[in-house]
Amino acid sequence: MPLDLPLTPVTLTGRLVRLEPMSLDHLPGLQEASADGEMWNRWYTSVARPQDMEAQVRDRLSMQDQGTMVPFTALRQSDDQVLGVTTFYDIDPKVPRLSIGYTWNRASTHGTGTNPESKLLLLTHAFETLGAQCVRFETSWSNQQSRQAIERLGARCDGVLRADRLERTGDLRDTVVYSILAHEWPSARTGLEHRLERR
Repeated sequence: MPLDLPLTPVTLTGRLVRLEPMSLDHLPGLQEASADGEMWNRWYTSVARPQDMEAQVRDRLSMQDQGTMVPFTALRQSDDQVLGVTTFYDIDPKVPRLSIGYTWNRASTHGTGTNPESKLLLLTHAFETLGAQCVRFETSWSNQQSRQAIERLGARCDGVLRADRLERTGDLRDTVVYSILAHEWPSARTGLEHRLERR
């Protein structure tokens, strides 16, 4: 069954994190989150500097209006602190298929379980509400941390797109493509839930 575009923005709530439809109301928190660990200085991210964050938020909201992206702001449940951003993108309504990415979180929250719970919320919504048959993830071949994190989600490597795009540094990037298919989701969900039980 095809997806209806544009996808309706929704709030997804877990025990550790809440994903809200991105809005300009989140801008001060996103600027603060970007400054936490100077996320823009990491070669593998596309995080805007605090002074450039408004333009990036407006760009993502424009893509949402066009039906090509659904951006979320991640907030910590315990105190409503803005943690970062994640999105649905590359939405193919006919398959139906979408990708999860453009994800970043403030440095001080790395390793706290909020990111895997965000992925659990997004994957559950994609497979169990939207009816996706495939969810994809992409990352740089050189980004071992991201590749390992995606593999821990239960995603399988589909292949490598060599010289796929330019990094911000101007270097050519080889892109690794991973996916989870609908029939693989129950097993992946169990694995994610087990990981989060330890948090």
